[in-house]
Amino acid sequence: MSISDPNRITFAQSFLCSAFAACFAEFCTIPLDTAKVRLQLQKKGSVGVDDDDGGIGLPKYRGLIGTVKTIAREEGVYALWKGIVPGLHRQCLYGGLRIALYDPVKTFLVGAAFVGEVPLYHMILAALLTGALAITIANPTDLVKVRLQAEGHLPSGVPKRYSGAMDAYSTILKHEGLGALWTGLGPNIARNAIINAAELASYDQVKQGSRTMPLLTS
Repeated sequence: MSISDPNRITFAQSFLCSAFAACFAEFCTIPLDTAKVRLQLQKKGSVGVDDDDGGIGLPKYRGLIGTVKTIAREEGVYALWKGIVPGLHRQCLYGGLRIALYDPVKTFLVGAAFVGEVPLYHMILAALLTGALAITIANPTDLVKVRLQAEGHLPSGVPKRYSGAMDAYSTILKHEGLGALWTGLGPNIARNAIINAAELASYDQVKQGSRTMPLLTS
């Protein structure tokens, strides 16, 4: 089978479908992500409530369900979706690009005239490259999302730094410089490139194997 299959969907179609699916998943799961960020920010041994003897009480956030309940009770249910706007920005860019770019990059690596089954190492390399490129473009949205999720972790009485996603982008740009929007890019590339390679290359390999299975059993 030629790599340049005329029945393949276009880049735009792939991007739009992938971005929509990723944004829908983000909307459904961001309360869990918010809970994760709060648990990660909570220092070990931090005090949530003092006991009656003035000693160290329980930490404020305890476990996934406990953290979700605490956030909803103290800050309102909406706080669980804190950071949803940059989260959707991230998924639109990263979720759309990492999948939409995969086939074009894979075609570039093996050549448009390639016929046959694409080697697994080419799939892995293509997924690594597209994952790294996509998160490089989307890193500012990832940074703003985490900072907004962390706002509720500030002590009572401390003013919020950002009024919303767009204010966070402009405030970081104004006070910290353009490069600050790409803080954490190195580990972000490593994490997301590996995830993309594991997901897309394995999916592609299984799909490729399923096409040849009937031929082997017939």
